[in-house]
Amino acid sequence: MNSLLPILKAIADETRLSLLHLLLTQDLCGKALAGRLGITEAAVSQHLKILREAGLIRGEKRGYWTHYVVEKQRFNALVGELEGLARPSPQPPEQCLRIQPRQRNLTGKEIKTMCCEPCCCQQPEKLKDKPENCTPEQIRQCHGDIKDHPCQGQNKPER
Repeated sequence: MNSLLPILKAIADETRLSLLHLLLTQDLCGKALAGRLGITEAAVSQHLKILREAGLIRGEKRGYWTHYVVEKQRFNALVGELEGLARPSPQPPEQCLRIQPRQRNLTGKEIKTMCCEPCCCQQPEKLKDKPENCTPEQIRQCHGDIKDHPCQGQNKPER
């Protein structure tokens, strides 16, 4: 997942995404890219540098000019990783992912998590009522082998 971040940041800019789109259709030099996008060659150069550093393109010298080429293998790996994120996991974990040790944000303030809202438990269909009304079996199926319901007595976070 961490390897995705620099690449996603690189293509999060409209101009860089347009450059990548153009380069997926054919190899082009900086001057041609600038002409097609209606921006300066200096601006194209800066954007190409960011795409190169992310490993999405490379420059190939062809005579006097440098033509830019999409690193297809790297690009296809990116597509594969994004598709993997979009696919549901084969089997959800047995335990609610929101139960975790107390965490703190960058300023040191404790991060509060709320569990048994229908959208956060791994098996929300098992919890059809308030935490205090859940049966021990419902709690076990959603949260694993724990003694008490993890959300009982917690305040809901501010929205």
